Amino acid sequence: MSFPLLTATAALPAIGAVATAAVPAARRNAAKALALLFSLATLALAIVVLVRFDPDGGRYQLTESHSWIADFGVRYELGVDGIGVALVALTALLIPFVILAGWNDADPLETGSKRWRPTQGFFALILAVEAMVILSFEATDVFLFYIFFEAMLIPMYFLIGGFGDRAHEHGEEAASTQRSYAAVKFLLYNLVGGLIMLAAVIGLYVVAGNFSLTEIAQARADGTLHMATSTERWLFLGFFFAFAVKAPLWPLHTWLPNAMGEATTPVAVLITAVVDKVGTFAMLRFCLQLFPEASKWATPVILVLAVISIVYGALLAVGQRDIKRLVAYASISHFGFIILGIFAMTSQGQSGATLYMVNHGISTAALMLVAGFLISRRGSRLIADYGGVQKVAPVLAGTFLIGGLATLSLPGLAPFVSEFLVLVGTFARYPAIGIVATFGIVLAALYTLVLYQRTMTGPVKPEVAAMPDLRARELMVVTPLIVLLIFLGVYPKPVTDIVNPAVKQTLSDVHKTDPKPEVEAAK
Repeated sequence: MSFPLLTATAALPAIGAVATAAVPAARRNAAKALALLFSLATLALAIVVLVRFDPDGGRYQLTESHSWIADFGVRYELGVDGIGVALVALTALLIPFVILAGWNDADPLETGSKRWRPTQGFFALILAVEAMVILSFEATDVFLFYIFFEAMLIPMYFLIGGFGDRAHEHGEEAASTQRSYAAVKFLLYNLVGGLIMLAAVIGLYVVAGNFSLTEIAQARADGTLHMATSTERWLFLGFFFAFAVKAPLWPLHTWLPNAMGEATTPVAVLITAVVDKVGTFAMLRFCLQLFPEASKWATPVILVLAVISIVYGALLAVGQRDIKRLVAYASISHFGFIILGIFAMTSQGQSGATLYMVNHGISTAALMLVAGFLISRRGSRLIADYGGVQKVAPVLAGTFLIGGLATLSLPGLAPFVSEFLVLVGTFARYPAIGIVATFGIVLAALYTLVLYQRTMTGPVKPEVAAMPDLRARELMVVTPLIVLLIFLGVYPKPVTDIVNPAVKQTLSDVHKTDPKPEVEAAK
């Protein structure tokens, strides 16, 4: 292609970030409109990428390659496979909803003395994160990927620490302290993971002589590049550790509940529905493709950690009294399912894991955004402060219920298909692991239905008696997500057709085939 479509898809939100940041502070509505316009234009380009991508047209498509730091073999090299293109589309889809949902979240605050928050900065940072995440999904040069993998921490740090949730039970001063703690914890955890990965990236260059994912993988497949077993395992661990922090995987997960709890609701969605997907995506693209033998060597331990994440995250979600922290722990459980599907090393498991990334992004965005609308009305994140909401705001309660049912993977909603595929793929090779993981489904039903029962049903509490139902802007945010949840729950084929060829290639990289059924099908 003569037109650099992948570069344009990432460059557009980057340009939008600069343009939005340049809008005068007094014209905050213009900054919001400009950010929304750039996010919609990015979505349009992502749709073009999706249409131009041919699932059967080869592994990496729409490729771009230019020399960057020639002395060290670093190239500006982009390309998308079925997994990458699906996640680029997910990111571009969710950002306009994030911007619409956060329309008033960075407006001026009155807290004793007048304190202004830079509205244009809030939306500029969201667009900057979008640009870096898209480039992470597109990069096929390991060093280029690393740069954006780490660079996205900077805008995320300011979004968490500078634009926190206003609904805090202990007042603004305590909220500011908690925001700072959550932002620093997020940054430190991810920086440590990134620094360990940097050492592994340098080690990979020493062994392979370049950073090109495609060239290194091809050299390994051809037998022209040999890695000592111990070297490959150490490099794998360096990469995997960074991705497990980002994902997050137990026991590296503790930054997520703090970050999601203290961030504004749209930023919480940005964290778990968009940014965290870079970690699980990178496990598929880099860990399995660059280090196939080490991936198989580490699989038993990773499966155990994934199962612990599933059960531990769900158990802690059951006991939460904070709505946003409940969703955060539920997400830890869901990421356990995604990692379980990746390392089950079956086509069903990896297809389910990729589909789960997409479906989890949509379902968590729907639930979290409706929860945010609820919290903004009452001014509290505590579950105990609600009751009887469905009698005064039935549309809000209905959309909250659908988002919750999607979170527990109810048949007919999108996450069910992906969770089913992950479990089928896991049972095919690791039945004991699959049995334990299934317990997470029971716990998901418990924390979701108890949350709905305690907030939406029962007597109407005086504090929610005058609560308004969803407004037009809020319906514009929630309705398309609900429609997508239902559509992909009934007809997931458009996504599976895109990702399945890439999954088969990934299994081929690690020299794995699906186990044969123990009982032959009747002829």
